[in-house]
Amino acid sequence: MMRRFVIALLAVSGFALSPLCRAAFAAESVEPQVVDGIAAIVNGEVITYSQVRMLSAPREKLLRSQATGEELLTKIKEARQAALNDLIDRQLIIQAFKKESYQIPDHFVDERVHEIIQESFGGDRNTFIKTLEAQNYTLGEFKKQETERMIVQAMRGKNVKRNLIISPVKIEQYYKDHREEFTAKEQIKLRMIMIPGHADTGNSAAQKAMAEEVLGKLAGGAEFDRMAQIYSEDSTRELGGDWGWIERKTLAAPLEKVAFNLPVGRISRIVEFGDNYYILKVDDKHGGSTRSLAEVRPEIEKKLIQLEAQNLQERWLASLRSKAFIRTF
Repeated sequence: MMRRFVIALLAVSGFALSPLCRAAFAAESVEPQVVDGIAAIVNGEVITYSQVRMLSAPREKLLRSQATGEELLTKIKEARQAALNDLIDRQLIIQAFKKESYQIPDHFVDERVHEIIQESFGGDRNTFIKTLEAQNYTLGEFKKQETERMIVQAMRGKNVKRNLIISPVKIEQYYKDHREEFTAKEQIKLRMIMIPGHADTGNSAAQKAMAEEVLGKLAGGAEFDRMAQIYSEDSTRELGGDWGWIERKTLAAPLEKVAFNLPVGRISRIVEFGDNYYILKVDDKHGGSTRSLAEVRPEIEKKLIQLEAQNLQERWLASLRSKAFIRTF
């Protein structure tokens, strides 16, 4: 009796996480539920191709909007294989529940159905029933489906340790190994003047002299955007040389090095690159700073707890699979 009560409590605690009725209909009623062939047998229980297609239908709909041809066929095959694997695991979990002689009382299922009617149908039971009928569901089938969802959720919760504790050493190591996760992207607001050089020595010298003249005018107080509009041959000339906010890897390496090392408001020296002459100015910058371990400790701990819970789940499922007779077709 205590066992039944515990598993029932686990099921109740998971009510809020169970999918709403409308979401269930959308995901599971894309195709008629017709047994059209055996996809797998799990300890004597049959999983059909139609069940696989119903579970993978939402994913397939998205894939059809993103890919075509052989790529689409490959991705659909992968989606259906993933759906079949999920259905096999689901069946193993339900079988483990029954083997332990657990039960979920009928009134728990009735309460869940009532909750769905209140949340998704404004309390209108008739509309709920008509929606089931339109989707070729009976109330009994829907209750069975909800019961299985509750079983799977309860069993998953039962087989993961609660209050998992992550050692400070693991948190610190994760921080050291993944500092980029906690570092804001470095960006600068850049302006640029580009004066093209020429292959022949005489013209090249003249162009460099022009670049030096422009730099002198800027040093004397001339507005950078005005100088860019007059002298620059860059594509942003009409914008006063304004490149907007850029990240690293946007510019060629020699230009990036100068730009990202410039203090805000400072004008660069003349940078020679690719036979051209560049003058850069940084109007603003942000990012590049890394949050401290103290700031991100709760975030890392939460992530590591989730990863550990997933590992526990997978080890448990692997154990169920190793003891089962599973045949796929």
